[in-house]
Amino acid sequence: FYEFDSTELLELYKQMWDRDEEPVVIYHSHTATEAYPSRTDIGLASEPGAHYVLVSTREHGNNEGPVEFRSYRIVDGEVTEEEVTVVPTLA
Repeated sequence: FYEFDSTELLELYKQMWDRDEEPVVIYHSHTATEAYPSRTDIGLASEPGAHYVLVSTREHGNNEGPVEFRSYRIVDGEVTEEEVTVVPTLA
C-alpha cells in the first residue's frame, strides 16, 4: 500500500495549478502481484487524463530480473489497458 502525505500532495497540486499543469503519468510498483490496478488503485484513481503505469517485480522481488510494465487509463472506476511501446535509446 502506498500513501502520500496529504499536506505535501496539496502543495504539489497548488504548484501545478499555478503553472496550469496536470498529472500526465502516475506510476508505482507491485512487488507481489501482476502489473494490473488493484481495487485500491482503482478507488484512488482521481485523474481521468493520466496514464497509470504499473511495474511488477513479482517474478524476482528485489533481485535482477524481468519486470512487467503496463499502462492503463482509469476513468470512473473503468480500467482500460493501453499499448506500451519501448523505444531503444541511441548510444
